[in-house]
Amino acid sequence: MSPIVKRYLLAVNRYKWVIPAGVAVGLGAAGVIAIQPEAPPIYLAEASLVSNAPPIAFSTIGTEVRQPVETFTADALLPKELIEAIAKEVGLAPKDLNNRIAVKIGAGGKSGKDEGGKAQIDLTYKDDDQQRAARVIQQLPQRIVEQSQSNNSARLRSVIDSIEQRLPKVKSELTTAENALETFDRSQGTQILAAQDGSIIKSITGSQQQARLLQLQLDGVNTQIRSLQTKLGLNPDQAYVASALSADPIIASLRAQIQQVEAQLAVLGKDLRVEHPQMETLRKQQEAFEEELQKRAAEVVGGGGSAAPLIGNVRQDSSLDPARQQLANTLVNLQTQQETLQQQLISTARSEQELRQEFSNIPNKQMEQGRLQDQVKLKKSLYDQMQQKLVDARAAEAETVSSLSLARNPSVAPASLKAPKSIPVTLGIGGIVGLVLGAGLVFLLDTLEGTFYTEEDLREAIRQRDVAILGVLPRVKSFIPGSSPVLIQPNSPYFEYYERFRSNLRLTDVKAPRVVMLISTVDGEGKTVTAYNLAIASARAGKRTLLMEADLRSPSSAHYVNLSADPDSQIEPLRFLGQMSDCIRLAPEVENLYVVASPGPQQQSASILESSEMRRLLEDARGRFDLVILDSPALSKCNDALLLEPFTDGMILVTRPGVTQQSLLETAIDQLNESDNLRLLGAVTNGAEVQLPRSVEETMLAEAQAALSMNGAAASQPGVPTAHLN
Repeated sequence: MSPIVKRYLLAVNRYKWVIPAGVAVGLGAAGVIAIQPEAPPIYLAEASLVSNAPPIAFSTIGTEVRQPVETFTADALLPKELIEAIAKEVGLAPKDLNNRIAVKIGAGGKSGKDEGGKAQIDLTYKDDDQQRAARVIQQLPQRIVEQSQSNNSARLRSVIDSIEQRLPKVKSELTTAENALETFDRSQGTQILAAQDGSIIKSITGSQQQARLLQLQLDGVNTQIRSLQTKLGLNPDQAYVASALSADPIIASLRAQIQQVEAQLAVLGKDLRVEHPQMETLRKQQEAFEEELQKRAAEVVGGGGSAAPLIGNVRQDSSLDPARQQLANTLVNLQTQQETLQQQLISTARSEQELRQEFSNIPNKQMEQGRLQDQVKLKKSLYDQMQQKLVDARAAEAETVSSLSLARNPSVAPASLKAPKSIPVTLGIGGIVGLVLGAGLVFLLDTLEGTFYTEEDLREAIRQRDVAILGVLPRVKSFIPGSSPVLIQPNSPYFEYYERFRSNLRLTDVKAPRVVMLISTVDGEGKTVTAYNLAIASARAGKRTLLMEADLRSPSSAHYVNLSADPDSQIEPLRFLGQMSDCIRLAPEVENLYVVASPGPQQQSASILESSEMRRLLEDARGRFDLVILDSPALSKCNDALLLEPFTDGMILVTRPGVTQQSLLETAIDQLNESDNLRLLGAVTNGAEVQLPRSVEETMLAEAQAALSMNGAAASQPGVPTAHLN
C-alpha cells in the first residue's frame, strides 16, 4: 500500500466523524436549496450600439474628437447621472438598476464587430417585469447616444477655447521674433552682404597692396635720408637747425660782426695786454653780439614758441654754404615725407586689421541671423498651424454627431428557462459535495496535527537528519487480555527484531558500547518496553546485562520481569542506590538479566542523578556488566537524560508512529547533533506493524486459549494461585 494512502486511511480512522458530518452538512444544504420556491421568470432586454460618423466630413479635428468604440468603458457609458435619470422614470433604485445592466464592448460576433465590420457595444438588462425591461432598454441606448454627442461637442468646444487662449501669446512671440530679425538685419545685414559678395576680401587685398606701395616709397625715402646724412654729417633735426640759422640774415650779420671783433682782438692782442681798456671794450662787444646771436637763433629755430630742436654751436650750425643748405633742406623735406608715409602705413595696417576682424565675425553674425530666421519660421509655422486648427475646429462644429448609433432595435425576451429542481438529484449532489469536503477536511486536519502516523514517514524524517536507524521494532500482539508487552517467553516470534536491534547496536561508530541510554521525545513512545526487551535479548545472548530504571519521576516497571520495587527505596533513594547488593536484583525468569528498579517517583530526581552514589553505581556497573541499559524520562518532560549522558557511551532515540511529533523530533535531533558533548548512536522505530505467518498466529492463539483455561481452572480451586500471564 502506498505510504500516502496508508497515512490518509489512518487519518480517516482518527477522524471518523468528519466525513459523515461533511455528508450531513452537504445533504442539509442541498435540502434547504431543494425546498426553496422556484424563482420568477427573468426577461432579458438587449440592444446594440456601433460606431457612428457624419455622412459628409470636411474637417479633420471633427474625426479626431469622436471617441472610438474600443476606447469606451462601462463607467463612461453609464455615468451616475444617466442611471439616476432612467431609474427615476422606471421607479427603481439607481443601485438596483446599475446592478442589472451589463455592458460588453466589442462583443459583436466572434471578432467583436457587426456585419458591417464596425466595432459593437452590447447592452443587456435583466428584470422580472417585462414592461419595465422594455422601457429601460428603449431609453438606455437613446440616452447613451445623446450623452456621446454632448461629450463630443464639449470636447470640440474645449479644443477651440484652448486654441483661442494660446493664439495671442503665439502671435506676440512671432512679432517679437520678426522685430529681432529686422533689427539685426539693419545693423549687421550690410556687413553680411559685403562678406557674401566679396567686398570685404577686395578691401583687405587693396589695403595690402597699398601697404606694399607705401612701404616701397618709405624704403626709398629712408635710403635718400641715409645718403644725405652721410654727406652732411647731420641728422634731419640738425640739418633743419643749420638750414634755418644759415638762411637768417640777422644771424649772418651778427656772425660777421663777431668775426670782425675777434679779428680786432687778435690784432690788438699782439700789442696790448688783456687788461687794456680797448681789449675790454672789444670783449664786451663780442659777448653782446654772441648773446644777440643766441637769442636770434632761439627765435629762428623756436618755431613761434613750440618745441624746437636742440641748438648746439650757433656759429658753426649757421655756417652752411648755399649748396649744403639746399641739401639740408632736402633732408628735412625727406624726413617730413618719411613721417607722412609711416603714418599712412600705420593707418593702412589698422584699416586692414579692422577689415580682418570684421570678416572673422561674419560667421557668428551669419549664425545669429540664421537662428533668428529659424525662430521666425518656427513661430510662423506654429501660428499658421493654430490658425488652421482653429478654422478646422470651427468648421467641425457643424459636423458634430454622436460617436455611437443604434445598431438594431431593442428587444425583450424571456431568459433561458431552467428545468424544475429534482429533489433526489439535488440531495445527491449535496451528499457528494459534503463527502468531498469531509475528505478534504480530514487531509487538512492530518496535515495540521504534525504527528507521524506511518512508520515510512517517521523513518524518512530520521534519515533526513542523518541519524542511523538501528532497528524497526514490532507492535507486540497479545491474545491474552492484560498480558505484558515484554518478551519473557524465549519462543516469541517478535524476539528476532530485538536481536537484530542488538546486533546493529554493536556495529555503530562507538564499537561495542557498554553503557547506552534510551531516550524519547514524549511519553508513550514505548521507550521502557524497548529497554526491557533489548535487555532480555542481550541477556539471552549470554551477556551479563543490567537494566537501570533512571526515570525517577515515574514508578518502577520492574513488574514486567516479575520483580517488585523496594518500598523503602522511595523513602531513602540515595541509600538504596549506594548499596549495590540491595539495588541490583536478578530477574527470576531471564538468566543474566539484572535490574535496578526506580525508587520513584521522586521530587528531587535531578539531584539524585547528580549524586556521588549514582556516579559510583554507574562506574561500578560499567566494570561488572557486559551491557548497561539506562531507561531515562522523556526529553520534553525534563533534562534528566542529559545529566546521565556523560556516564554513557551514547544515546538511542526511541520513536513510535502515532505518538512522535514532527516538531519535537526534529528539534531534539538537531540539538543532539549540534552539541559536541552529546553522542546520538541512532534511532529505532517502535510499534511497527508486522505481519506474522498464519501458522505462528494460530499457535499463539492456541497457547492463549490454553493459558486462559488453566487460569480459569486454578481460580475455581481454593488456595491455588492464578498463573502470572506475560
